[in-house]
Amino acid sequence: MIGMLFGRVESVEADTALINVGGVGYEVRMSSTDLSRLHSGQETSVYTYMNLSQDAITLHGFLDKDAKKTFLQLIKVSGIGPKVAQSLLSTLTPVQLAHAIADNDAAALAKAPGLGKKGAQKIILELKGSIDLSQIEGSVSAEQGVTVSAVDTGMEQVVEGLMSLGWRQQDAQQAVNEAINDNDINTPLTSDDVPRVLRFALALMDRGR
Repeated sequence: MIGMLFGRVESVEADTALINVGGVGYEVRMSSTDLSRLHSGQETSVYTYMNLSQDAITLHGFLDKDAKKTFLQLIKVSGIGPKVAQSLLSTLTPVQLAHAIADNDAAALAKAPGLGKKGAQKIILELKGSIDLSQIEGSVSAEQGVTVSAVDTGMEQVVEGLMSLGWRQQDAQQAVNEAINDNDINTPLTSDDVPRVLRFALALMDRGR
């Protein structure tokens, strides 16, 4: 099993990143939240889970251990596969997921594309009591400096701007990733880069309509 990759990001797509490890390219499925933190040329470590099915072998990736741990718990729920688990991690952070489960907040979970209210209720039923919220929050708190520096790239500001114009989060993040890669813009974004990336992303999304 492949438990972790360390290498250079070759490209970032809608739901995958291509990681070059010693000349071998690994296609890794990741949440839109994690993909928004990556860009071409970046060196990164990715925790991975290999899913074996009758049709394919798929590698799922996570930028932190808590996300992987939450993913592994989610796919143990009957009827919840890797795709839906990643959708949940694109919608809520591990801490938010743990809170939603602890609070019986099926509506918060049901916001994830591909999940319904019944699926959300099943997750709460099967996982409530098994997720250690204090451990997740303690891990986030201990690594807060690293986490903030990794997430605070300026990209979230552009994504939020696109969402305020009516675009879906996943589409907005994909457009921002493409805009940055296509125009060789470095992250974190400067205050001058933010409006540029917004314009480029809007142009991409308008063409894709």
